[in-house]
Amino acid sequence: MSTETPLAGFPITARWPAQHPDRLQLYSLPTPNGVKVAIMLEECALPYEAHAIDFGADDQHSAAFESLNPNGKIPAILDPDGPGGKPLALFESGAILLYLAEKTGKFLPTDPARRYQTIQWLMFQMGGVGPMFGQVGYFVKFAGKDIEDTRPRDRYVAEAKRLLGVMDRVLDGRAWFMGDDYTIADIATLGWVRGLVNFYEAGDLVAFDRFANVKAWLDRGLARPAVQRGLSIPARP
Repeated sequence: MSTETPLAGFPITARWPAQHPDRLQLYSLPTPNGVKVAIMLEECALPYEAHAIDFGADDQHSAAFESLNPNGKIPAILDPDGPGGKPLALFESGAILLYLAEKTGKFLPTDPARRYQTIQWLMFQMGGVGPMFGQVGYFVKFAGKDIEDTRPRDRYVAEAKRLLGVMDRVLDGRAWFMGDDYTIADIATLGWVRGLVNFYEAGDLVAFDRFANVKAWLDRGLARPAVQRGLSIPARP
Protein backbone atom coordinates (compact mmCIF):
# COMPACT_ATOMS: atom_id res chain seq x y z
CA MET A 1 0.00 0.00 0.00
CA SER A 2 1.36 3.43 -0.94
CA THR A 3 2.20 5.73 1.95
CA GLU A 4 2.45 8.81 -0.24
CA THR A 5 0.30 11.77 0.72
CA PRO A 6 -1.78 13.77 -1.80
CA LEU A 7 0.92 16.46 -1.68
CA ALA A 8 3.85 14.19 -2.54
CA GLY A 9 3.76 15.05 -6.23
CA PHE A 10 4.33 18.77 -5.65
CA PRO A 11 8.03 19.77 -5.77
CA ILE A 12 7.52 22.61 -3.31
CA THR A 13 6.96 20.10 -0.50
CA ALA A 14 10.55 18.86 -0.88
CA ARG A 15 11.83 22.34 -0.02
CA TRP A 16 9.17 23.07 2.61
CA PRO A 17 8.05 19.66 3.93
CA ALA A 18 4.51 19.38 5.25
CA GLN A 19 4.41 18.25 8.85
CA HIS A 20 0.64 17.95 8.51
CA PRO A 21 -0.01 16.95 4.88
CA ASP A 22 -3.74 16.68 5.50
CA ARG A 23 -3.90 20.42 6.15
CA LEU A 24 -3.92 23.33 3.73
CA GLN A 25 -0.36 24.55 3.16
CA LEU A 26 0.30 28.31 3.14
CA TYR A 27 3.50 29.73 1.65
CA SER A 28 3.77 33.36 2.59
CA LEU A 29 5.26 36.18 4.65
CA PRO A 30 3.39 38.82 6.71
CA THR A 31 3.42 41.53 4.04
CA PRO A 32 0.26 43.49 3.13
CA ASN A 33 -0.46 40.89 0.44
CA GLY A 34 0.61 37.91 2.48
CA VAL A 35 -1.51 38.62 5.54
CA LYS A 36 -4.73 38.57 3.50
CA VAL A 37 -4.70 34.78 3.30
CA ALA A 38 -3.46 34.22 6.85
CA ILE A 39 -6.27 36.44 8.16
CA MET A 40 -8.83 34.59 6.05
CA LEU A 41 -7.61 31.22 7.27
CA GLU A 42 -7.79 32.40 10.86
CA GLU A 43 -11.25 33.90 10.36
CA CYS A 44 -12.50 30.66 8.80
CA ALA A 45 -10.79 28.48 11.43
CA LEU A 46 -9.46 26.20 8.70
CA PRO A 47 -6.65 23.84 9.73
CA TYR A 48 -3.50 24.93 7.91
CA GLU A 49 0.27 24.89 8.07
CA ALA A 50 2.27 28.03 7.36
CA HIS A 51 5.68 28.11 5.67
CA ALA A 52 7.76 31.29 5.72
CA ILE A 53 9.14 32.39 2.35
CA ASP A 54 12.36 34.26 3.11
CA PHE A 55 12.77 37.25 0.81
CA GLY A 56 16.28 37.74 2.16
CA ALA A 57 17.22 34.32 0.79
CA ASP A 58 15.28 35.01 -2.44
CA ASP A 59 13.03 32.03 -1.68
CA GLN A 60 10.25 33.46 -3.82
CA HIS A 61 12.39 33.04 -6.94
CA SER A 62 13.59 29.53 -6.14
CA ALA A 63 12.70 26.69 -8.47
CA ALA A 64 10.79 25.04 -5.63
CA PHE A 65 8.55 28.05 -5.02
CA GLU A 66 8.08 28.83 -8.71
CA SER A 67 6.90 25.27 -9.24
CA LEU A 68 3.83 26.40 -7.29
CA ASN A 69 3.71 30.03 -8.42
CA PRO A 70 5.54 30.73 -11.68
CA ASN A 71 5.10 34.45 -11.00
CA GLY A 72 7.39 34.21 -7.98
CA LYS A 73 5.14 36.13 -5.58
CA ILE A 74 3.59 35.35 -2.20
CA PRO A 75 1.13 34.19 -1.03
CA ALA A 76 0.40 30.80 -2.51
CA ILE A 77 -1.44 27.78 -1.15
CA LEU A 78 -1.60 24.05 -1.66
CA ASP A 79 -4.87 22.49 -0.53
CA PRO A 80 -4.81 18.67 -0.25
CA ASP A 81 -8.62 18.72 -0.19
CA GLY A 82 -9.44 20.81 -3.23
CA PRO A 83 -12.42 20.53 -5.57
CA GLY A 84 -13.48 16.91 -6.00
CA GLY A 85 -11.18 15.93 -3.13
CA LYS A 86 -8.10 16.47 -5.31
CA PRO A 87 -5.13 18.68 -4.36
CA LEU A 88 -5.28 22.26 -5.63
CA ALA A 89 -2.32 24.62 -6.00
CA LEU A 90 -3.31 28.28 -6.17
CA PHE A 91 -1.61 31.67 -6.27
CA GLU A 92 -2.75 35.33 -6.40
CA SER A 93 -4.19 36.54 -3.12
CA GLY A 94 -7.53 37.64 -4.58
CA ALA A 95 -8.10 34.27 -6.21
CA ILE A 96 -7.16 32.52 -2.97
CA LEU A 97 -9.64 34.63 -0.97
CA LEU A 98 -12.42 33.80 -3.40
CA TYR A 99 -11.54 30.11 -3.27
CA LEU A 100 -11.47 30.00 0.52
CA ALA A 101 -14.74 31.95 0.75
CA GLU A 102 -16.46 29.49 -1.56
CA LYS A 103 -14.83 26.47 0.11
CA THR A 104 -16.07 27.50 3.55
CA GLY A 105 -19.21 29.45 2.67
CA LYS A 106 -17.93 32.42 4.69
CA PHE A 107 -17.27 36.13 4.08
CA LEU A 108 -18.83 36.22 0.61
CA PRO A 109 -22.58 36.92 0.31
CA THR A 110 -24.69 34.27 -1.37
CA ASP A 111 -27.09 36.80 -2.88
CA PRO A 112 -25.80 37.18 -6.47
CA ALA A 113 -25.92 40.98 -6.54
CA ARG A 114 -24.17 41.38 -3.19
CA ARG A 115 -21.67 38.71 -4.17
CA TYR A 116 -20.58 40.67 -7.22
CA GLN A 117 -20.57 43.93 -5.28
CA THR A 118 -18.18 42.32 -2.80
CA ILE A 119 -15.99 41.08 -5.64
CA GLN A 120 -15.90 44.59 -7.13
CA TRP A 121 -14.39 45.93 -3.89
CA LEU A 122 -11.94 43.03 -3.84
CA MET A 123 -10.89 44.02 -7.38
CA PHE A 124 -10.66 47.66 -6.23
CA GLN A 125 -8.05 46.55 -3.72
CA MET A 126 -6.22 44.30 -6.15
CA GLY A 127 -6.10 46.81 -8.99
CA GLY A 128 -5.81 50.08 -7.08
CA VAL A 129 -5.10 50.06 -3.36
CA GLY A 130 -2.36 47.42 -3.40
CA PRO A 131 -0.33 48.68 -6.38
CA MET A 132 -0.64 52.37 -5.50
CA PHE A 133 0.01 52.03 -1.76
CA GLY A 134 2.95 49.79 -2.60
CA GLN A 135 4.43 52.49 -4.83
CA VAL A 136 4.07 55.03 -2.04
CA GLY A 137 5.95 52.61 0.19
CA TYR A 138 8.73 52.26 -2.36
CA PHE A 139 9.26 56.02 -2.57
CA VAL A 140 8.90 56.65 1.17
CA LYS A 141 10.63 53.69 2.83
CA PHE A 142 12.73 51.88 0.25
CA ALA A 143 15.13 52.78 -2.56
CA GLY A 144 12.80 55.37 -4.06
CA LYS A 145 13.38 57.69 -1.11
CA ASP A 146 16.84 58.47 -2.54
CA ILE A 147 15.43 59.73 -5.85
CA GLU A 148 15.80 63.49 -5.83
CA ASP A 149 12.97 64.13 -8.30
CA THR A 150 9.84 64.15 -6.11
CA ARG A 151 7.37 63.98 -9.00
CA PRO A 152 7.07 60.16 -9.06
CA ARG A 153 6.48 60.04 -5.31
CA ASP A 154 3.99 62.89 -5.45
CA ARG A 155 2.05 61.14 -8.22
CA TYR A 156 1.55 58.01 -6.13
CA VAL A 157 0.81 59.97 -2.96
CA ALA A 158 -1.92 61.87 -4.81
CA GLU A 159 -3.42 58.63 -6.09
CA ALA A 160 -3.27 57.06 -2.61
CA LYS A 161 -5.17 60.06 -1.25
CA ARG A 162 -7.75 59.70 -4.00
CA LEU A 163 -8.26 56.02 -3.22
CA LEU A 164 -8.57 56.75 0.50
CA GLY A 165 -11.19 59.34 -0.40
CA VAL A 166 -13.17 56.74 -2.36
CA MET A 167 -13.00 54.39 0.61
CA ASP A 168 -13.95 57.13 3.04
CA ARG A 169 -17.09 57.96 1.07
CA VAL A 170 -18.27 54.37 0.73
CA LEU A 171 -17.60 53.69 4.42
CA ASP A 172 -19.63 56.69 5.56
CA GLY A 173 -22.35 55.20 7.76
CA ARG A 174 -21.08 51.65 7.16
CA ALA A 175 -19.14 49.32 9.41
CA TRP A 176 -17.64 47.46 6.43
CA PHE A 177 -17.49 47.76 2.65
CA MET A 178 -20.68 45.74 2.39
CA GLY A 179 -22.48 47.47 5.24
CA ASP A 180 -23.03 45.17 8.20
CA ASP A 181 -21.35 42.23 6.44
CA TYR A 182 -17.61 41.75 7.02
CA THR A 183 -16.30 40.17 3.83
CA ILE A 184 -13.23 39.28 1.81
CA ALA A 185 -13.25 42.89 0.56
CA ASP A 186 -12.36 44.04 4.07
CA ILE A 187 -9.91 41.19 4.63
CA ALA A 188 -8.09 42.05 1.40
CA THR A 189 -7.76 45.75 2.24
CA LEU A 190 -6.99 45.86 5.96
CA GLY A 191 -3.34 44.87 5.63
CA TRP A 192 -2.68 47.47 2.96
CA VAL A 193 -4.16 50.39 4.89
CA ARG A 194 -2.38 49.28 8.05
CA GLY A 195 0.85 48.90 6.08
CA LEU A 196 0.56 52.36 4.52
CA VAL A 197 0.27 53.98 7.93
CA ASN A 198 2.30 51.73 10.24
CA PHE A 199 4.93 50.05 8.10
CA TYR A 200 5.52 52.60 5.34
CA GLU A 201 4.95 55.40 7.89
CA ALA A 202 3.19 57.46 5.24
CA GLY A 203 0.21 58.51 7.35
CA ASP A 204 1.18 62.18 7.49
CA LEU A 205 2.13 62.23 3.82
CA VAL A 206 -1.30 61.01 2.72
CA ALA A 207 -3.12 63.02 5.41
CA PHE A 208 -4.59 59.81 6.81
CA ASP A 209 -6.28 61.55 9.76
CA ARG A 210 -8.57 63.33 7.27
CA PHE A 211 -10.19 60.01 6.39
CA ALA A 212 -12.12 59.41 9.60
CA ASN A 213 -14.34 56.66 8.18
CA VAL A 214 -11.34 54.70 6.91
CA LYS A 215 -9.57 55.12 10.23
CA ALA A 216 -12.62 53.85 12.17
CA TRP A 217 -12.95 50.91 9.74
CA LEU A 218 -9.27 50.04 10.21
CA ASP A 219 -9.63 50.18 14.00
CA ARG A 220 -12.65 47.84 13.83
CA GLY A 221 -10.75 45.41 11.65
CA LEU A 222 -7.62 45.42 13.79
CA ALA A 223 -9.75 44.72 16.87
CA ARG A 224 -10.76 41.32 15.46
CA PRO A 225 -8.73 38.52 17.13
CA ALA A 226 -8.34 36.61 13.85
CA VAL A 227 -6.92 39.71 12.18
CA GLN A 228 -4.43 40.20 15.00
CA ARG A 229 -3.27 36.60 14.68
CA GLY A 230 -3.10 36.70 10.91
CA LEU A 231 -0.94 39.82 10.84
CA SER A 232 2.05 37.88 12.16
CA ILE A 233 1.62 34.59 10.25
CA PRO A 234 3.94 33.08 9.30
CA ALA A 235 6.63 34.31 11.64
CA ARG A 236 9.39 36.07 9.74
CA PRO A 237 12.61 34.05 9.32
